[in-house]
Amino acid sequence: MAGLGKLVKQAEKMKRGLDALQQQLEAKQLEITSGGGAVKIVVTGSGKFLSLALDPEFLKEDAKIVSAAVLAAVQDAAKQAKEHHEAEMQKITGAFQMPGMF
Repeated sequence: MAGLGKLVKQAEKMKRGLDALQQQLEAKQLEITSGGGAVKIVVTGSGKFLSLALDPEFLKEDAKIVSAAVLAAVQDAAKQAKEHHEAEMQKITGAFQMPGMF
């Protein structure tokens, strides 16, 4: 049963690491820009959108151009947040493997 005790300790350690990581991801802010800086989005490392700012001069452009730039920024922000989240999770979960699972 020594192996089971070790496994439980590893699981507890991973849980503590995941809890700490969740807090870090919530605190981490990523700033994404589009349209030459006319669109700025701030998103947390866990993917929560915090703000969207548009340059007032940019709003004078054609609506299709503004829409495309905002959409590009939102998509990029979601992608970067996901990639950041996955990379950080891999640091925690990559070292933890259950026997017979992988």
